[in-house]
Amino acid sequence: MKIRKDIDYGILRRFVAGSVFGLPIGILSFLLIDINRLKLGISLIIIVLTILLILKFRMNQNKKRDLIVGGLSGSLTTSIGMPGPPLLLYFSGTGTQKEKLRSTTLAFYLFIYFVSLIIQVTFARTSKTIWVSSLWALPLVFVGLFLGQILFKLINQTVFRIFTYIILLFTGIYLLIDSLGIW
Repeated sequence: MKIRKDIDYGILRRFVAGSVFGLPIGILSFLLIDINRLKLGISLIIIVLTILLILKFRMNQNKKRDLIVGGLSGSLTTSIGMPGPPLLLYFSGTGTQKEKLRSTTLAFYLFIYFVSLIIQVTFARTSKTIWVSSLWALPLVFVGLFLGQILFKLINQTVFRIFTYIILLFTGIYLLIDSLGIW
């Protein structure tokens, strides 16, 4: 409820429309492609694009790109469970204000995670361990939401952008390490 006023509903609709095409591509990738190779490729793309953003590479936001980003996010959701990198990279590259980035992204996650869960359960199945782990994680999610609300109000646009770059680099490095089986 707190983010509703900052959501860009036009972009949100295009993300959702694009994700409709990306979701089946992602589940097919999950079922047919070696996930470690997929993670390796995605990790390298995330790291390179984040470095470009740090070096001030920028682009203009438009409807076609919104659809493509929604498709990529949908695909990554059902393949490796990570819808965030395409959205963060895109919004960072277009210089989107932190309120709009946060609100539109969270609204999209509500949709994409729900649909992805249905697709994953239907096509790839899941286990009791996944459900139990998810339930155990819920209190941490609520703590994170509460602390995130406080932190969001305290930081300015520049600090928010730096945090975004750190999250993207961490995600890229984590996927790289995971794909190589280092841990």
